[in-house]
Amino acid sequence: MPSNKNMQGGKAFGLLKEQQRQKLEEINKEYLEDQKYRDEEGLAEKLESLKNKYAEFDLNDEGEIDLMGLKRMMEKLGVPKTHLELKKMIVEVTGGGSSNTINYRDFVKMMLGKRSAVLKLVLLFEDKASSSPCKPDGPPPKRDITSLP
Repeated sequence: MPSNKNMQGGKAFGLLKEQQRQKLEEINKEYLEDQKYRDEEGLAEKLESLKNKYAEFDLNDEGEIDLMGLKRMMEKLGVPKTHLELKKMIVEVTGGGSSNTINYRDFVKMMLGKRSAVLKLVLLFEDKASSSPCKPDGPPPKRDITSLP
């Protein structure tokens, strides 16, 4: 990558993010071709959504979500966790590996798998909460004094 030497700031960051997204897209293709996940409904859309969510929280741009990236994810989702809880979540997702990071393959395996992990539940809850409207359309119903608490 000798052409990158003259790039700095936003251009270099944009190139780095694009390379990361291409790597994640290659992994997505592996899952699309995998016989194990053929029956999964809407697999391409799910993988695209997971790729975007994963790239958002990969703070060091190395293709892994580290402890601080996971902490940021949980805080953004409104479920702050302690470092010990985050470490337990990482062990739960990775299956007890020695690294303190979640790679994309483990992330997708967790989200598409049948096993229920805390991180999976939080992310699924966040997706359902953001997709369903909380406020009813139209003006509020009329109330009288007797209906007040």
